[in-house]
Amino acid sequence: MHVHQEQFNVRTDGKGTYEITGDVQAKIDKCGVRNGAVTVFVHHTSCSLIVMENADPTARKDLEEFFERLVPENSDYFVHTTEGTDDSTSHIRMVLTRTSETVPIIDGKMQLGTWQGIFLFEHRRASHRRKISVTIIGE
Repeated sequence: MHVHQEQFNVRTDGKGTYEITGDVQAKIDKCGVRNGAVTVFVHHTSCSLIVMENADPTARKDLEEFFERLVPENSDYFVHTTEGTDDSTSHIRMVLTRTSETVPIIDGKMQLGTWQGIFLFEHRRASHRRKISVTIIGE
């Protein structure tokens, strides 16, 4: 059994979804694990990771619009606004999603569905550099 860990950064241009499937698969290819699992973790409280459709970008636009309506900025009941009106909303959106995803690996490939990809879901309006950890366990 092998355990391989690596990190990489994702630059965002503000709110939206940023596909990282290829980056994660590259880490699997590099370490040589053929069968096992990969866990991807984001080190921030104002963005998250999701498995989402990667074929039609309108599916992700619908998700982004849903979150805009579900947790709107400028709500008068938010008090945590130290870094702006998207401060509390970004943390709440992260809690409603996840900071990690785990995907099985078979024959060296992630076992994602035909239309699935792994995405960083940025919840802040400003550009950021997000740190991602990848842990690959297997043989």
